[in-house]
Amino acid sequence: MNIENIKTFGDLKKAGYAHKTIKEELRRNLLQKMMKKEVVFEGIHGYEFTVIPELERAILSKHNINLLGLRGQAKTRLARQMVSLLDEYVPVVAGSEINDDPFAPISRYSQNELEEHGDKTPISWLHRDKRFAEKLATPDVTVADLIGDVDPIKAANLKLTYADDRVIHFGMIPRANRCIFVINELPDLQARIQVALFNILQEGDIQIRGFALRLPLDIQFVFTANPEDYTNRGSIVTPLKDRIGSQILTHYPHDLKIARTITQQETAEASEEKGNVYVPELAKDIIEQISFEARESEFIDAKSGVSARLSISAFQNLLSTAERRALHNGDEKTSVRLSDFLGIIPAITGKVELVYEGEQEGANVVANQLIADAVKSQFLEYFPKIEKLQKAGDIDPYAEVVAWFFEQSSFELLETLDDTEYQLQLDRIEPLDDLLKEYAPEISEKDKPFFKEFILWALVEMKKLSKYNLTDGMRFKDVYGGYISGLQ
Repeated sequence: MNIENIKTFGDLKKAGYAHKTIKEELRRNLLQKMMKKEVVFEGIHGYEFTVIPELERAILSKHNINLLGLRGQAKTRLARQMVSLLDEYVPVVAGSEINDDPFAPISRYSQNELEEHGDKTPISWLHRDKRFAEKLATPDVTVADLIGDVDPIKAANLKLTYADDRVIHFGMIPRANRCIFVINELPDLQARIQVALFNILQEGDIQIRGFALRLPLDIQFVFTANPEDYTNRGSIVTPLKDRIGSQILTHYPHDLKIARTITQQETAEASEEKGNVYVPELAKDIIEQISFEARESEFIDAKSGVSARLSISAFQNLLSTAERRALHNGDEKTSVRLSDFLGIIPAITGKVELVYEGEQEGANVVANQLIADAVKSQFLEYFPKIEKLQKAGDIDPYAEVVAWFFEQSSFELLETLDDTEYQLQLDRIEPLDDLLKEYAPEISEKDKPFFKEFILWALVEMKKLSKYNLTDGMRFKDVYGGYISGLQ
């Protein structure tokens, strides 16, 4: 249908356009995509067998939807992608404030226009990108904001009394007629504001300052909420909850592979900008492992959640830390080092809510502990477990590394080292090469320096070595060697 040639209601009728509600529109287009085996929600990972099927069922059932989950679980992104299921263009009565369908006008303006002009009523076309409205629920939101109020200026200009419904100024919801309307953090709405939504969801009429208007609004509602909001900041009042057709629980990625896919998708631009920074695959795994450790940490409020944005921000900081070091050292290219992970601490501390015990420890201490825990967890993916105590006769694969440090006064990895010097410094510890040959023979030469430092950090966490932060780097030492030498 060539919409450029359809400018009046009569043209629309001749073209054979059929009226349908937004929920019918979403259902029909979803069915078509599913029959063609097309991806409906692009860029959403980890929900293929959980959230997306439930969301598709809700759309097929023509339900209003509540996406319930912790922060950073793509709730708003899912809602925004529903726009792709709308028709590209829909006709509206030209000049209508509330996107009136010419076949089913609900405002007095559009009804008068159609009555006066009939088939010559002007038609305009609304693109699907304009059919999405979003409101963040905050305690200061009013009924007037969402639904509308009497406009004294309009009454004065039109010389109308307040008894005339033409003096009404419509709020966000009526103006989103025939659109997807999202209310984020629904429990933050005061109970009396939630009550104002009852009739809109069920009966389709609205009340403004005593005007009992019968406006059968055609809206697809999508709400988002955090489960903890039910007890902390507020709750969804029961009658409103009853009017929401489907409540869908979202979740965090279940495994590291999915988490990495999400982070790489969201940091593609940063990675492209910093193409001179090489990131070992292990470094990417450690970034994701930090979020997994945070969700299990006793110092972090699990009910608040640990957003996927933590990994995204941390990865961006990791790239920037390596880039900054390279600039200071005059290097054109560089590779991420494990010591660069100290640069992601600001990205961690701003993304987690600490419980009382965590506050006592301090945000920086907790962040450092999360990095350490991530290193320990990933270490077991490549190397044997580091035993704190060895049984008689057991072979300790790390004994030669520890012995090397026992014989050395100290070993430093400074930020001022360029990549060549950094690698040469690590190559001094010959037992590390033997460990890599035996347990990680498949890694590339480019990744070896990172793996060597990785082993040192893991030995520190298991109390086999000690590590001291310097102004411009760090020093590794044998746990007991320095003490013994001091006694001699």
